[in-house]
Amino acid sequence: MEYTNVLERATELKDEIVAWRRDIHVHPELGFQEYRTAKLVAETLTEMGIEAETGVGITGVVARIGEGHPAIGIRADMDALPILEANEVPYASQTANVMHACGHDAHTAILLGVAKMLNEMPNRPPGEIRLLFQPSEEAQDAEGKSGAIRMIEDGALENLDAVIALHVSSGTPSGKVEIRSGYAMANVDSFYASVLGTGGHGASPHHGTDPIFMFAQLVNVIHGIRARRINPTRPAVISLGAVHAGDATNVIPSEVKFNGTIRSYDDETRKQLRDELEKAFGVVKAMGGDFTLRFEDGYDATYNDPEVCKLMENVASEMIGADKLHPAEAGMGAEDFGYMTRKAPGAMFFLGAQFDEKTRPHHTPVFDIDENSFPVGAAMLAETAVRLLKQKTT
Repeated sequence: MEYTNVLERATELKDEIVAWRRDIHVHPELGFQEYRTAKLVAETLTEMGIEAETGVGITGVVARIGEGHPAIGIRADMDALPILEANEVPYASQTANVMHACGHDAHTAILLGVAKMLNEMPNRPPGEIRLLFQPSEEAQDAEGKSGAIRMIEDGALENLDAVIALHVSSGTPSGKVEIRSGYAMANVDSFYASVLGTGGHGASPHHGTDPIFMFAQLVNVIHGIRARRINPTRPAVISLGAVHAGDATNVIPSEVKFNGTIRSYDDETRKQLRDELEKAFGVVKAMGGDFTLRFEDGYDATYNDPEVCKLMENVASEMIGADKLHPAEAGMGAEDFGYMTRKAPGAMFFLGAQFDEKTRPHHTPVFDIDENSFPVGAAMLAETAVRLLKQKTT
């Protein structure tokens, strides 16, 4: 089945894919709570004649089409976000304060369409297509592990030769495809800190140490790390997210609590950012104060394998035309698909799915996507998987 037929078949399946997406959108579930979604996925696969394994990575689903090697994985995340939907559409969320505001409902539905296409495909190359319906991309559990990590721990990615995925983009014209070779998303870590002083009466600041004053000096040092300590050719970000201190107008507090995010691409810069941040607190010590500092590991950077990206680009150019293929902009957002691309060479492409002229950012109550883009996404994943099977066989 050549690429033109794959796109034609995906277009024929559009109504089914849309129906699956709307069903999931109406009934969104948060990370590691995707029981209904997993049941829908497993039952739909079973109806297609594809055996599905549930409970992988807590609430994930894994299914296999074909067997042996090579083995190519296709991943779709299933979780929603704790957001109250503001859209007045027939398929609006019916669960209070939970909404598919990042397109994971579409990812899941598109992969179901891909499963149907590949399962019925005549002369499919030998080897295994492994369908990875992943829970909890947006959140981590009590042990700090996301759905990708849990699925990896359960062996879902063992012996894969490659792994691919897509992500819808609400800000990109519908039907266009964006691919970025190399680092596409960032490492993300969090830090939680306190600046400690003695506090005192607001009328007598000289009788103690003021943590707010010390914190003010520390902020400049922290922002200087990226400007003066990190190689300017390497992407890096340190941002403060929250600051809390004191309650009264005439009381100098004894503590300033704050937190923030650290982002990078390569592991060397990731470590250097932590080291430099810890050194920055020396200014607090020099001013007679003390501090606490704790780091929390976040997601690994997503590295798109250049060889897999090139194949995706070829598929897109032939399928929808080179004029609809664009390089994705570099960004410092994070995605736990990065854990999977450390287990097997892989890549994620962005599927343009702009809904209308209104700005509908991801993770907002007005997020929505154009369902007409779904056949392109399904055809891209299916054809890329088939070509990877052929490529890895030779």
